[in-house]
Amino acid sequence: MLSILGPRSSAFCDRQSRRQFLKLGGLALGGLSLPQLLRAEAATGRSLPHKAVIMIYLSGGPSHQDMYDLKMEAPAEIRGSFRPIDTNVPGIQICEHLPRLARIMDKVAIIRSLYGSPDQHASDMCLSGYPIGPQGQQDNHPSLGSAVSRLLGPVDKAVPPFVGLTIKTKHAPYSNPGVPGFLGTAHAPVQPDGEGMANMRLNGVTLDQLQHRQSLLSSFDRFRKHAEISPAMLGADVFTQKAFDVLTSSKLVEALDVEREDPAVRDRYGRGSADPAFGEDAGPHWMDQFLMARRLVEAGVRCVTLSFGSWDRHHSNFARLPEQLSRFDQGISALIEDLHARGLDRDVSVVAWGEFGRTPRINKDAGRDHWPQASCALLAGGGMRMGQVIGSTNRLGEVPQDRPIHYQDVFATLYRQLGIDANTATIPDPNGRPQFLLDRRDPIRELV
Repeated sequence: MLSILGPRSSAFCDRQSRRQFLKLGGLALGGLSLPQLLRAEAATGRSLPHKAVIMIYLSGGPSHQDMYDLKMEAPAEIRGSFRPIDTNVPGIQICEHLPRLARIMDKVAIIRSLYGSPDQHASDMCLSGYPIGPQGQQDNHPSLGSAVSRLLGPVDKAVPPFVGLTIKTKHAPYSNPGVPGFLGTAHAPVQPDGEGMANMRLNGVTLDQLQHRQSLLSSFDRFRKHAEISPAMLGADVFTQKAFDVLTSSKLVEALDVEREDPAVRDRYGRGSADPAFGEDAGPHWMDQFLMARRLVEAGVRCVTLSFGSWDRHHSNFARLPEQLSRFDQGISALIEDLHARGLDRDVSVVAWGEFGRTPRINKDAGRDHWPQASCALLAGGGMRMGQVIGSTNRLGEVPQDRPIHYQDVFATLYRQLGIDANTATIPDPNGRPQFLLDRRDPIRELV
């Protein structure tokens, strides 16, 4: 792995060591090294004007009626204890535990009538538009990030087009960052905390040097000169050289190093922790990843995926959600505001959603169970039309009532904003047959 050496005692206030941010250990998937992945790469499409998407998976299935679709006229056993608040868009209300989002609702679109996912605890549907099926993860379809990697290629040869920040979980389907399906490992996401790459060290580079760009670049130059005369490198093929370009470029390291940001910006996003939320087997409350995602797309990444929180609230729903909603509220609103402040709101699309909704009726443990019949989604940026709610559910939040929106409808919209027409774009499968990206290929008209 690529290890940036530094003292073990260095740590942030949230007990996360600097090493966790700078360890580029497994730019690989499935035990293959990066040179092997690149060797498998097929010809990529030419680069288009840089558009990007940040995909936030709310692992476990968020409660639609406790976030964006509160049912105040329903009976108490359905309504729950949360109250709605007004937003800065007249007529739109959301949960009281999302006050920051309420203040920027003009920069957000909410879907209240999402449907189409089976009862599967997995990120597959949220990252590809396909559930786990007979052919395995995503039913062997490529995730959006992998399809974009294949169709558009990299913006910069030293920056991978697809990065997955999703942390590992015991329940493996939660930590799928978006697999490439039939496209193969050449278009798998680069995972900074993954495993499977041969050990590589940049001799003489310390953590302190990362604070001084010129020292860092000089160290990279020295490492390159040493490697160029190394017998091991003299016999390297073009794929190893391409991997070397990624590993010795400062761009990816710098994008992942959120310490380079102004402390005020970091405070606005919040810090959080890489540990699973509430000690459960799910995503973390790690707001740094929202900031890291913004930095990665600025560096040239086309698609970033991450997971956030533990939303499988079969019990203690109303005790746990206030903290979780507050953290999500801070991270997602900071990201959206930052994209606008930096002039990226027309180029970077954001989607945040989970694999299904929760039961309208509250169970005996003060929780809500799985409910694939209806769910919700938040979208922002990408030049889409914001400040609106699309669709509705019936009086009890059981099923979509007005304007049902399928998960794949959202994907068709995201592809469009990336410059890809899902109605015409195809990718050849291993047998050379062209395959459409989706079964449902019409973008959501209200957004575009």
